[in-house]
Amino acid sequence: MSPKRVLALWNDEGEDKKDTSILRKKSVELPVPLDKESREIIQTLIDSFLERGDASGLAAPQIGINKRIIVFRNKGFEGKGKIKNSDDFEVLVNPRITQARGEMVTMPEGCLSCPEIQVEISRFPEIKVRALNAKGEKINKRYLDYVARVIQHENDHLDGKLIVDYGGNIYYPKSKQQFFEKLFNDTR
Repeated sequence: MSPKRVLALWNDEGEDKKDTSILRKKSVELPVPLDKESREIIQTLIDSFLERGDASGLAAPQIGINKRIIVFRNKGFEGKGKIKNSDDFEVLVNPRITQARGEMVTMPEGCLSCPEIQVEISRFPEIKVRALNAKGEKINKRYLDYVARVIQHENDHLDGKLIVDYGGNIYYPKSKQQFFEKLFNDTR
């Protein structure tokens, strides 16, 4: 399978109801052990992620696949651009956050599925995750700071939750003020 388009809650005309219905669905786990179809789905997500130079992470529902898989950069955040090394990203299959620690940190977050906006969101600075890696091996790993934030963000997608659901301050380009005011008044 080739890379897929990232779904979004809206486009230039307004709310995209078809994409929204997919993004709002709760995802289902992949069968364990991973079968051939599951491995192909994982590879499609990886290919779609690697095709972009503007993403910290990507969840399977964002490309229309209703499965619990996320892929994310684990380093190299300062330099945008396409990832060239397989050590610079990780895949989590059927991830479960088993522990969240520390005083929550509030920061603006963007999202490929909510284009052109940022929302202030509070997240834990340390999490532990139990999942499978792309090869289907069990992992139990601790993540800190920005990577922990990205995983929490992508994990939200697996439950149909998006940054606009947090109710924090929303920032958008002044040139699109009318568009977003109308959009958010129509959808809330």
